[in-house]
Amino acid sequence: MSRRSRLAALAVGALACSALAVAGFAGGGHGGVGPGSAPAAADAGTTGQTASALRVLPATQTPTPSWTPYGAGGERRPNILMITSDDLAVSDLDYMPHVRQLLARQGVTFTDAVAPTPICVPARASLLTGQYAHNHGARTISGPYGGYQAFDERRTLPVALQRAGYDTLFTGKYLNGYGEDGTEHVVPPGWTDWRATVDPSTYGFWNPQINHNGVVTQYHRYTTYLMRDQADTMLEEPSRTQRPWFMWVNYVAPHHGGPIQEEDPANHFTGWAGTLQTTVPAPEDDHRYDDVPLPKRPDMFDVPTGVPADSPSRAHHWTAQQKEALRSVYDQRIEAVQAVDRAVASQIRVLRWTHQLARTIVIFASDNGYATGEHNINGKLIHYDSIMRIPVLMRGPRIPHGTTVGTTLTNPDIATTILAAAGATPLRPQDGVNILPWLRTPTQLRVVPIEGWRVQNGTRRLYFGVRVGPWTYVQLRHGEELYDRATDPYELHSLVHDARYGTVLEQLRELSRADKNCRGSSCPKAFYPA
Repeated sequence: MSRRSRLAALAVGALACSALAVAGFAGGGHGGVGPGSAPAAADAGTTGQTASALRVLPATQTPTPSWTPYGAGGERRPNILMITSDDLAVSDLDYMPHVRQLLARQGVTFTDAVAPTPICVPARASLLTGQYAHNHGARTISGPYGGYQAFDERRTLPVALQRAGYDTLFTGKYLNGYGEDGTEHVVPPGWTDWRATVDPSTYGFWNPQINHNGVVTQYHRYTTYLMRDQADTMLEEPSRTQRPWFMWVNYVAPHHGGPIQEEDPANHFTGWAGTLQTTVPAPEDDHRYDDVPLPKRPDMFDVPTGVPADSPSRAHHWTAQQKEALRSVYDQRIEAVQAVDRAVASQIRVLRWTHQLARTIVIFASDNGYATGEHNINGKLIHYDSIMRIPVLMRGPRIPHGTTVGTTLTNPDIATTILAAAGATPLRPQDGVNILPWLRTPTQLRVVPIEGWRVQNGTRRLYFGVRVGPWTYVQLRHGEELYDRATDPYELHSLVHDARYGTVLEQLRELSRADKNCRGSSCPKAFYPA
């Protein structure tokens, strides 16, 4: 019996603690248990059964719902448009009315979408492969296991889609380091039309260079609008109506970049506060949100209780000056997403007037989340929910309208789902799952391995662990952290040292060890009722 099966067997006769918590949290009542508190047995209706007696996974898996592949009846397979925005946080959607109107209201919003390795290259390589970072090999940003040079571009999503008869189109930012060290004229395999920015110009918001099918051209336009127009041009081409296509548009904003503007921290603060990097809004959006304060969240500049000495939340103590500098970073981020929001509307508009919208699946996502002060972090990579969770919305043929999906979705799942929608054969073992059969089911529980490596060194993990429903567990180099996000949504209290959660902790440790190096069929793919 596998470790996962043994753990499931432990749960006979009781739903998971996480399942109970999800049901109570979503249903508007949890026996008086509020955010940040530990569940009391009497309050939760479990008199005589403490938290340590409850289980992480139910005993019985949910059978995969029936699902008819696209094109099974002889109709044309769908076009697929994937739009990503670099470093976009879930909360940034509050400032993107077009995305909410055109995608959320016309499709589904995934409320627990996750980047298992929440930083640029690993996350986008997962979108290209359907694999976790420990399998696709581009584990971090630079070094021997990081960046463009670490990624094997054979047997990727576009190669598989081309073999299935799709045109494949790309514009925007590719993997960090693409275009450097003599690669500026390289066109990766599998792309019908390639229009990628060349590093380091990718991060110059007013002077990007684009490799258009091997020819590099310098532009002097605001980068979001340049990428928007490149995408719209490809969508308008008459050949788009002749065969199905897949397009990936990867906007740089709100990732930081240059040039430095008057309101940037570098021009107003000294010391560490003056080194905080920020993004560049479009001219018409500059200063639009100058007076917006940092979010008033309980986890802002917070060190959770019960965390070890090497917890990332302990890495920095913010001064008043540094917090003010960070507010400028936050303001410019939400200013920069305005142009992305309008660009998404432009892509939908082109699809509509070219009569392609009804047969196109549109996926909008971010590579990873982003923290601007949550748990004392400015950035990504770390295992906290504000960083791991990503915005993902989907609309298109046979996609429900105006609904939310609570079942966890990952970056690898997006690639696996695209392959399934296109009827393409994967060319790599798939760590992800096809989420399409689960869009109309009640929320399910899944085990999702999570992991991170140092930015410049992918030889050893910074952490590894799992997310299972509302549980987040990670093992750091010198300690552990455990959160129940159903009762503690801002992850203010690590439960590692709470004896009531000893059994839960052991189960999550075992799941973490079992799936740390999973590959393909050995990765967790089961769904459980929540």
